Amino acid sequence: MRKKGLILELLGFVLLELLCISLGETYHHNWNITETSYTRLCSTKKILTVNGQFPGPALHVHKGDKVFINVVNHGNYNITLHWHGVKQPRNPWSDGPVYITQCPIQVGSSFTYEINFSTEEGTLWWHAHSDWSRATVHGPIFIYPKLGTSYPFSKPYSEVPIILGSWYKGDVMAIIEEALLTGGEPNASDAQTINGQPGDLYSCSKAGTFKMQVQKGKIYLLRIINAVMNEEMFFTIANHSLTVVGSDGSYVKPITTKYIMITPGQTIDCLLKADQSLSHYYMASRAYVSGHVGYDNTTTTAIVQYSGSYKPPSSPSFPTLPEINDTDSVTNYTKRLRSLASKEHPVDVPKSFDTRIYITISVNTLPCVNSSCDGPNGNRLSASMNNISFKDPSIDILLAYYKKIKGVYGTDFPNEPPYYFNFTSDDLSINNSTTLVGTKVKVLNFNSTVEVVFQGTNLVSGENHPMHLHGLSSYWVGSGLGNFNKTTDPKGYNLVDPPEMNTVPVPMSGWAAIRIRADNPGKISFD
Repeated sequence: MRKKGLILELLGFVLLELLCISLGETYHHNWNITETSYTRLCSTKKILTVNGQFPGPALHVHKGDKVFINVVNHGNYNITLHWHGVKQPRNPWSDGPVYITQCPIQVGSSFTYEINFSTEEGTLWWHAHSDWSRATVHGPIFIYPKLGTSYPFSKPYSEVPIILGSWYKGDVMAIIEEALLTGGEPNASDAQTINGQPGDLYSCSKAGTFKMQVQKGKIYLLRIINAVMNEEMFFTIANHSLTVVGSDGSYVKPITTKYIMITPGQTIDCLLKADQSLSHYYMASRAYVSGHVGYDNTTTTAIVQYSGSYKPPSSPSFPTLPEINDTDSVTNYTKRLRSLASKEHPVDVPKSFDTRIYITISVNTLPCVNSSCDGPNGNRLSASMNNISFKDPSIDILLAYYKKIKGVYGTDFPNEPPYYFNFTSDDLSINNSTTLVGTKVKVLNFNSTVEVVFQGTNLVSGENHPMHLHGLSSYWVGSGLGNFNKTTDPKGYNLVDPPEMNTVPVPMSGWAAIRIRADNPGKISFD
């Protein structure tokens, strides 16, 4: 009897351990939003930070874990935080897009976020989701495999976050406030950064340049995040190849490449093998620019520095980056992305859809009194989707939905543009660029399948544009140049192993198609 009792007790412990593994762990953090002094580019200013850190603190979790973060706003602006790429199933209240799923945390107030990790695995990130505070309020999320499982590749020797960012000499909040007031473009950043540092090529920056120590023969997992405010970025390391193994919190079939292109909001996991001679090598990043909008044309650097006994070079080896407008390099890289689609990491791309939404994304204008604004023809610049520019409501849309508060938003966001023309023509008349203003939503049936086609336009100025999906990851099934043709273009879709992404690049003068299953009520939104 004692033996049976011992066996049952041991079995109970095993079952309890398995249950804990399946449910994941729960963590608690306290984050304080504060103004903190930082010096870059020969001058000092105060920036908004979390716990005084720039970039902000990293979250380390396993797949299926839960995190509670109590955020206290000691700053000078109202703020929200968004967990970029975390699906948050049945938990829309903690997603963070301001006036979509919550009103901002007011100065002097606090809010406790509950972050539920479900199917995500790899690298994601968090950032402020109100005005331009995300320029300094952001940080990485490491999502390790569930306990008892492993990576679909050999475990790396070490894992290193590489956060690409923007640095402005001026107050970022003042910059966006001035742009909104005058109706013109906001100033471009004064520097790009890697892990908060501009690098050797900028004034007063050499001493702070980020250095990554490596041991020859070891393999490192680079968790690369594009936290740049506006630009898509090329990234490479001198004399080394990168093996792309993940993107946006999911795995891809391994791709060996000399460079990557990463859009704002996107994350990419790369394996780096330290297989070169003992020396110093630059990692470098600069913008990819397809349109005619203002941009930061500088190059940020960091150093891969081998351990061991050798004479350091007078200057690290510098890599070859694609040209700043090299669209062919972008296409050649992005077309290689495929989901891993293994037994352990399957895909579930919808083979058909219940609803197709065709959305034009444009830079439009709004009229100003006496043509007094700084945009084209004295008008105000205003982005739009299907010729509707979003207007912040008085309370968040999610609360209005659940409380059935009328007059906050309309449910008539259109399934297609209000009128058709040659969206990608190079000579569109700016006189036809005026947009409407409204707070519109599209209501989807639960568990319905949806195809969304984003169509770029050349109104005012065309450009590559990333579209981020809140609440779900999407399957990026196709893209192309020109105007989308609903009869011929779907014949070229990848419905076998398309990449699962939360941030999809829409090419300049082109389109991108995604498919989703609407199985996360309350919080699907695009930005």
